Amino acid sequence: MTYAVVAHYRCSAADAATVRAALLEARQATRTEPANLMYEVHAVEGEPGGFLLYERYADREGFEAHRASAHFAEVITGVVLPLLTERTVTFAEVL
Repeated sequence: MTYAVVAHYRCSAADAATVRAALLEARQATRTEPANLMYEVHAVEGEPGGFLLYERYADREGFEAHRASAHFAEVITGVVLPLLTERTVTFAEVL
């Protein structure tokens, strides 16, 4: 079953350009994954340092493969997560 992830990321305005660039890099790499169906990065209007990610994978295993990828470790774990002041993630099966 198709698996979706919605993530809300917040960082300081001073870190926003770095996080934005890293998220766009992650988007480019993730879109080449076999199980990835969609990976969209949005800047939250009126909220400097606010980002919304919407991701879809063929199944949960595809998402887990994404999380285990080298680019996830390098870009998300290594660059993005340390700069966040807030992070919420929702996982869902697409109906």
